[in-house]
Amino acid sequence: MSLPPSGLHGLDPAWSREITGPDSAGTIRTWHVLDSGPEGAPKGTLLCVHGNPSWSYLWRRLVAAPPAGWRVIAIDHLDMGFSERTGTVRRLAPRVDDLDSLTQALKLTGPVVTVAHDWGGPISLGWAERHVDQLAGVVLSNTGVHQPEGSPAPTVIRAARTPAMLNAVTKRTRNFIRGGLLFSRPLPSREIRTGYYAPYGRTDRRAAIEEFVQDIPLEPGHPSAAALDEIAAGLDKLADVPVLLLWGPRDPVFSDLYLRDLIDRMPHADVHRYEGSSHFVPEDAPTFAADVAQWVQDLDRREEATHPAPAGTPLWGALERRRRDKTPAVTEMTVNGPTVTTFTQMNTRVEDVAAGLAAFGVQAGDRIALLVPPGVDLTAALYGIWRRGAIAVVVDAGLGLRGMRTALRSAGPQYVIAIPKGLAAVRTMGLTAKHICVGDLPDTARRVLGVSTTLVEIEALGSDSPLPEPPADDAQAAIAFTSGATGPAKGVLYLHRQLQAQRDALADLYAITDDDRLVAAFGVFALFGAALGISSAVPDMDLTAPATLTATALAEAVDAVDATLVFGSPAALANVAETRSQVPIRCQEALAGVRLLLSTGAPVPPELLREVLQMMPSAQAHAPYGMTEVLPVADIDLPELERAGSGNGVCVGRPVPGVTVAISALDADGNPTGPIVEERSVTGEVCVRAAHTKQRYDRLWVTERAASRDRGWHRTGDVGHFDDEGRLWIEGRLVHVIVTADGPVTPVGLERLTEAIPAVRRAAAVGVGPRGAQQVVMVVELGASGNGLAPAPLRDAVRLAVKATGIEIAAVLTVASLPVDIRHNSKIDRVRVGQWAQRVLDGGRVGAP
Repeated sequence: MSLPPSGLHGLDPAWSREITGPDSAGTIRTWHVLDSGPEGAPKGTLLCVHGNPSWSYLWRRLVAAPPAGWRVIAIDHLDMGFSERTGTVRRLAPRVDDLDSLTQALKLTGPVVTVAHDWGGPISLGWAERHVDQLAGVVLSNTGVHQPEGSPAPTVIRAARTPAMLNAVTKRTRNFIRGGLLFSRPLPSREIRTGYYAPYGRTDRRAAIEEFVQDIPLEPGHPSAAALDEIAAGLDKLADVPVLLLWGPRDPVFSDLYLRDLIDRMPHADVHRYEGSSHFVPEDAPTFAADVAQWVQDLDRREEATHPAPAGTPLWGALERRRRDKTPAVTEMTVNGPTVTTFTQMNTRVEDVAAGLAAFGVQAGDRIALLVPPGVDLTAALYGIWRRGAIAVVVDAGLGLRGMRTALRSAGPQYVIAIPKGLAAVRTMGLTAKHICVGDLPDTARRVLGVSTTLVEIEALGSDSPLPEPPADDAQAAIAFTSGATGPAKGVLYLHRQLQAQRDALADLYAITDDDRLVAAFGVFALFGAALGISSAVPDMDLTAPATLTATALAEAVDAVDATLVFGSPAALANVAETRSQVPIRCQEALAGVRLLLSTGAPVPPELLREVLQMMPSAQAHAPYGMTEVLPVADIDLPELERAGSGNGVCVGRPVPGVTVAISALDADGNPTGPIVEERSVTGEVCVRAAHTKQRYDRLWVTERAASRDRGWHRTGDVGHFDDEGRLWIEGRLVHVIVTADGPVTPVGLERLTEAIPAVRRAAAVGVGPRGAQQVVMVVELGASGNGLAPAPLRDAVRLAVKATGIEIAAVLTVASLPVDIRHNSKIDRVRVGQWAQRVLDGGRVGAP
């Protein structure tokens, strides 16, 4: 053996140690390890085990920054890295024995946290199962202990295992190492790739890379199959051991299939998927080492933070209560006129779906994705899923096809209930879920779309099957997704009791009773009708494009159900106001019966609400504030909104009953480091505490840890302040804060002042330049062609509009259209706009944001 050469990127030669001891056969061998020291660290040791074709270099960042009080030891397997070349073939079982021998030579006695990747996963797990009494935790990344049923081995591995390829790509050349690193995003620098190549410069030093590939038990009777099966079967020994699964979902070898298999075997595990990362996730994810260190430091605070909510009426309780009621529950607006499903019919369908799913084999806790437009079928399926005790994965078309793919892969449902168009999309997403079709299909189409059964067949099966036991209030109920306006959409997990509390909070806030009827031009809110026990309808519109809602379509839906409540996003209401002159006379009387107009999802101008209220003269207008993670948080009515006037941000009113809102002040670098306080005139991150707050982000442990680091509070990512009257103002998102040399600047107040200029439709304030010295640039949407530098009169008008704030606008740019999210058609992608502004001001291609 030899030690790593000096000068490898990120590697301190002082970490290298040679450890001598007997191997699995009793022969004295010498291992190379990286050791952060000191021996006898007061809290314990992180034992890091690499896979193939890497070495302890994979863990250099963790060795460089161990958790406080912990020692990090990263080993090189025999015949790998800079450990001794033994000239022997070492299969899985002997390698577990080797690790056991090495830890004895190291005199490790615990507490130990194993950290492993790839082949290091089963090797470290084999060791862990022998030393449960020493274990403080287990961390695994992109590994596996079993080939998931019904799925072939990864194409990359099957190709590498062929006789024509095996020796050529693994031993004779460095192509196996090179290929693995080429999957990384971003591609590691040349210096880092050199570090990975360092131990494997000669053919004789790469023999074990070939042997590791040969040792993958792809076929029955393989020499290592029994050892791997024993390790997989022994994972129940770790039921009381904290586990963290950190995953790169773009891995062509260990895909999400292997992650889901590990979750099934260790359901208590914390999980985080680094969206965009690939096989070498410890390399790809910049925060990987820090995240492991944080998780280890948190081992003494294992209990999950929750927001206690009292047990309430089940989500389907109102349907049960009205099961003999022949009045409309859900009305669908079709080209042939409204079609009605009564409460009696809906309750029957829900019970049949629940019983049918159970008879079909759906277990309590299984995940079922829904790709069904709002209406009767979606309501029956959703509430049937809840009544069964399964988890509804609610993926709306407002995420766009790419966002839907990311969301579904993240959630990993076992079943998908979808219309044929949705199933066709799912077929391209690499999911292994069973397909349940909404609607009839010919046999050929069923085969092409992989349909296992239909919703009608599920209901028919359920009509002759017993109802399953209902889920507990603390059972998982739903995974909804954020809009993706500030990054990939995040899955948000709710328990039944939290959704019950959300329903009750809305009912209490707006005094909703059985006598109300709802028209919702926003898909998710249409689903609340059944939970509230009120009739509901969705207007004839494209829910993925809220601005397609016309005043006539809204009025016809109101007329169809004699609605008293109307909900629409600002983008939807803007088009309603623009087309209100087209409303038929027959619908105007129905609009006069609306008592409450609600609009949320983005800032809503008071003048827009006032304009829409001309159609609904008896209605009060409210703008509730909240988010996917907790809604409602605050509320403001139109008169209060008009009294608030202009200010630094958007006034969203006062916290609603049962909700506590506080602020964590921003420091000079724009980070919310201040204590959580309810003081006024403090600008910082908005923090919320409520019984109807989410349980956690789904399979995003790192994100959840950051959002809930103050126990009992949810950090929203919004930035705002309280005014002197106790009203909350939202100034923007934390990721959009501009950090200048004079301190942080929030965008929304500047944008609203700019939008008061008659020629400006919308505006986005962004920062260009390095953080801490950013310049404020205003990008304005004019609704006409011509992207680039604004003409001098407009530039001067913008600077004059914001002059009273004391903020200097370095440049003003114009665009025909600002990029917004699909779901709301309102949330501006300021990150994308900022990158475009930087490019333009650097003299690059103008194009469009």
